[in-house]
Amino acid sequence: MSNLQVAGRKSLVLLSGGAYPQLADEIASSIGVTVTPTTRREFANGELFIRPNESVRGTDAFVIQSHTTPINDWLMESLILVDALKRASAKRITVVAPFYPYARQDKKHRGREPISARLIADLFKTAGADRLMAVDLHTAQIQGFFDGPVDHLFAMPLLSEYVHDKYGREDLVVVSPDTGRVRTAEQWADELGGRDLAFVHKTRDIDAANDVVANRVVGDVAGRCCLLIDDMIDTASSITKAAELLFTAGATDVVIAATHGIFSATATDQLKNSRISEIIVTNTLPIRAEQEFDKLTVLSIAPLLGQAIKEVFEDGSVTSLFRGRS
Repeated sequence: MSNLQVAGRKSLVLLSGGAYPQLADEIASSIGVTVTPTTRREFANGELFIRPNESVRGTDAFVIQSHTTPINDWLMESLILVDALKRASAKRITVVAPFYPYARQDKKHRGREPISARLIADLFKTAGADRLMAVDLHTAQIQGFFDGPVDHLFAMPLLSEYVHDKYGREDLVVVSPDTGRVRTAEQWADELGGRDLAFVHKTRDIDAANDVVANRVVGDVAGRCCLLIDDMIDTASSITKAAELLFTAGATDVVIAATHGIFSATATDQLKNSRISEIIVTNTLPIRAEQEFDKLTVLSIAPLLGQAIKEVFEDGSVTSLFRGRS
């Protein structure tokens, strides 16, 4: 069926942007619906046009878009689709952005810098979005940037189940790649049954994007298997430097678990040629054929997103999916 209904009163429709329609199809399949078709065109000057092919009047509409490269094109498409739904009298519009765009620009490091993550939230609101849904925001404060409900979903249960089944040995230690992720590392350690913690002390050049220096390891990793956790892998420069530092400190094995596999520039080559045993990510972003390699494992986030969408549609509790974690 094309949509879900509750007691004949409400109707759910899923719509997909063009960035990653396969994920939208997988989400739709998990909740027993189909994606509402759209017409999309690009004009000679680069302007985009997108229109739902079916009536959405009075519906609970969910717009799914994975903001991958070229991120600005897909962001603009999302905004135009939300605007189209608003003008077509959709009752409620939820933007499902598994990877929230511009999330790393969430605060000012110095004067005259933008807070682009806030701008994105304002743009979605202006376009007509009533609600946002995202997976593992770079910082929790982004939830407060949007003037409306924000469903912050977590990939940790999915990733940790895989890690526990494959690497649940006694010598496993959870490692944060920097001091800012220590709290998340503590949650991982609890999720895996009370593991020891370590973290990498690193510095960042605010004048250069993706430029990180890993300085030293704090914690006991000698002779142990290290689970290095992060929210995203972009160029992989930071995470591979941290892994090398762990090996230098005596680690016998390093495994990486991250939610978002961006894999920009030479990330794939760096990871493939590193001593890291396995890199585990979810499919919040599409993994292109040239980005795949033997050590990469991709877990599907679709069932979690589908379950969250159903909870929102049925006025249930999204928080209950994560035992109250926020």
